[in-house]
Amino acid sequence: MLASYASKPQNLENRLHPENPSKNRTSFQRDRDRIIHSLSFRRLEYKTQVFVNYESDHFRTRLTHSLEVAQIARTITRKLNLDQDLAEACALAHDIGHPPFGHSGENALNDLMQKYGGFDHNAQALKILTKLEAPYAAYDGLNLTKETLAGIIKHNGPLTGFNIPKIITEYNNSHDLELKKYPSLEAQIAAISDDIAYNNHDIDDGIRAKLLHEKDLSHIKIIAESFAEVDKIYPILAPYKRVYEARRRVYSKMVDDVILTTEENIKNAKIESLADIKNAKKALCSFSKEMALEVLELKKTLREKVYTHPDVSLMNRKAYRLISELFQFFLENHDCIPEEISLKFQQKKHKKERARVLCDYISGMTDRYALEQHRKFFDLYSYDKSFK
Repeated sequence: MLASYASKPQNLENRLHPENPSKNRTSFQRDRDRIIHSLSFRRLEYKTQVFVNYESDHFRTRLTHSLEVAQIARTITRKLNLDQDLAEACALAHDIGHPPFGHSGENALNDLMQKYGGFDHNAQALKILTKLEAPYAAYDGLNLTKETLAGIIKHNGPLTGFNIPKIITEYNNSHDLELKKYPSLEAQIAAISDDIAYNNHDIDDGIRAKLLHEKDLSHIKIIAESFAEVDKIYPILAPYKRVYEARRRVYSKMVDDVILTTEENIKNAKIESLADIKNAKKALCSFSKEMALEVLELKKTLREKVYTHPDVSLMNRKAYRLISELFQFFLENHDCIPEEISLKFQQKKHKKERARVLCDYISGMTDRYALEQHRKFFDLYSYDKSFK
């Protein structure tokens, strides 16, 4: 039985375009399934998380990361008697607006689009889910419920002030996502599950890439304790098994901490309904103060040892340049892009609108496709019969 403050699937589905409920699935199950079957979700398989996909078959991609986030979110929501399907839908779609090559790709597009409204992966996720994904006959977009869309765009909390992307404000005018309120507890859980997932798997990928070593993490209590626990039970263990055993303990400690802390927050805030969650003065799903400090220290170490490592920084600079060159080339040579995109480009009269068409096109690329396109147009020795 769901808690009184859990999100409940609607009898009449809360979508921009009204639909009759399914006989076999709840509203949130349908949202999850639509996300999984979308083209944008499948493309996450070849989008960089930290390390470029082709560097190793074992590094995380946006897709495998999203699956890990969803697994953690289901675990927490199940324990707290919340709607697992809504949490899973938010988790699976939370990175769907990211361009190729991770944050370097996003920085490049944001810089290129500064004169035209900038680029924000969160706003792009909403645009993808409500416009760019268009498999249905009756409307563009996936027509997701208000609860799922709000959970995706407000995963960092309420949206206030004057810097809310235009994409979000325009959509909100027709389908109120209650921007100034907190999202559901399920959405908050998806957000903190993102933190748990990437902090842990970036340890694994960092060690696998030989950029990070156990000694670099020895000052972080939760990690040092986890390695000590493993060594006590298994004095002799292969290095990769030892890292895996320690990391799974770190995962469990973080998840357990979130569950206990969130239960305490709900109790202290006297939460009885979903409205209480949305109108709360702060996010109710959180780490304890002690764990939050541990997580902060881990993020700092990962930033120093992995994210800003010279090898990673070099690849980021290359990716930034690649995205920038593709954008400028297509802006001047729109006849070299696919016909459907070129038609959209030509239909726009203003440079701002044309730039946005190209931004949507490039942000939807996978790393692999972006590399192929760059090679096609910039490599003198590359020959493609389709090029005219």
